[in-house]
Amino acid sequence: MLKRIIRFLLIAILLSLTINVNAFQFQDTDGKFHTLSDYKGRWVIINFWATWCPPCLEEIPDLIALYEGREDVMVIGVAMEFSDPEVVMAFVESMSITYPTVLGNRRIASQLDDISMLPSTYFFDPDGKPAARKLGLVTRKSIEIFIDKR
Repeated sequence: MLKRIIRFLLIAILLSLTINVNAFQFQDTDGKFHTLSDYKGRWVIINFWATWCPPCLEEIPDLIALYEGREDVMVIGVAMEFSDPEVVMAFVESMSITYPTVLGNRRIASQLDDISMLPSTYFFDPDGKPAARKLGLVTRKSIEIFIDKR
């Protein structure tokens, strides 16, 4: 009986470590899979947005600049609440979004949280640990201040 309990605890610990390292698995619109462990040593920023959301659209240029301007940052955008993927992709092209885009839904979002507001942005530190969650508009400046203080 004691051996079963110990075995169960070891399996639970190993599973929790795996879940922490691979906090998400997203497939982007190019078919590439992204997991948290893919970006060890970099800040990972997951931004949930929608084409109809004014603050989402306002923050996208800053997220592009951050993604293109800092090698220590990975940005993944997750488009939510859309009816036609082609509309999202046309929007991505029109905004010149260079970071990976994921066509999201509640199941995909639930890997991180129950998304209740757009935009919602999740930060993971270079060790892959959750560092922050921001509901509402983010700016490049606010993100860089946060990252540089840590």
